[in-house]
Amino acid sequence: MGITSRYQEAWEGFWSEAPREPGAVFWDSEPALTAGIHLALFEPHLTAPGLALVDLGCGNGTQTRFLADRFPRVLGVDVSAAAVAHARDADPAGQAEFRQLDAAEKTEAEQLHAELGDVNVYMRGVLHQCEVADRQPLVDSIAALIGERGRAFVVELAEAAGPVLRGLVQAAGGPPPKLAPVFAHGIAPGDVADAAVPEFVRSAGLTVLASGSIPLATTEFTADGTRIELPSNWLVVGHRG
Repeated sequence: MGITSRYQEAWEGFWSEAPREPGAVFWDSEPALTAGIHLALFEPHLTAPGLALVDLGCGNGTQTRFLADRFPRVLGVDVSAAAVAHARDADPAGQAEFRQLDAAEKTEAEQLHAELGDVNVYMRGVLHQCEVADRQPLVDSIAALIGERGRAFVVELAEAAGPVLRGLVQAAGGPPPKLAPVFAHGIAPGDVADAAVPEFVRSAGLTVLASGSIPLATTEFTADGTRIELPSNWLVVGHRG
């Protein structure tokens, strides 16, 4: 099936024009506020921490590089070639590996699994940026990647994030500067029902092993200097045993 061409072109356009400096992208918050917090929730559920880790939808690789210090091999993958180029440029020391991958195309996930074996997966805020028809195939690909021994940490915007985002977009002065380019490239975040994500997991033959709610930090601030955070839900998924 694969990612729709419109969606892929939108991401290519976004990442081709995105500034290179850290924190210039709306969701590119520093790892201490993002992957670091997520990893503390994920690590207690890892049965095979020595497996490679795949950062699915890695963007410019900020979180991937952080994770590369904590796993023996880390691979960041993204549907956008421009994002992968960003990530490689920002990682001159080669802490992590990066490559283009269409994660909604299960055969690509299966090929990666054939290369790496079972892996652990980190995926942050990808489902709500997908076309609706791509969401189940994306979770099916996670199942293909983790195999029997791996675990996946999935964090996704909660339904409650929708009104917050709409409020930002409809503000009198327009959306915050770092959010405006997202919409300009036609990547309007979509609502994913809170109950839908566990259902995708079950349909992929996986089990929700742990879950909770947590604020997702952005790099934007309100007029009074408060960091904008979006409600999100997290899940650890895998096979029992």
